[in-house]
Amino acid sequence: MKFGFIVKHRSIWPVAWLCEALGVSRSGFHAWLRRGPSARTIADDELTTKVRTSFIASARTYGARRVSGGTCSPMEHTAACTGSSG
Repeated sequence: MKFGFIVKHRSIWPVAWLCEALGVSRSGFHAWLRRGPSARTIADDELTTKVRTSFIASARTYGARRVSGGTCSPMEHTAACTGSSG
């Protein structure tokens, strides 16, 4: 979250100032920029695509329970499958 905020606002304020204000190191921020997406992020993106496809296929009428019932396997324990927003 903090690094995302820095990315969003680095055109307005210097990165060094943002890092100091948020209590993170500049080296940590720059390492985060070079790092690829995590396995969790990739899995969440794939699940989001499944849920969105199911929702659109239902003519945008299905709610969280019906959409997740058709897209989530028993092994996918994520907020999208439980219907809660995390």
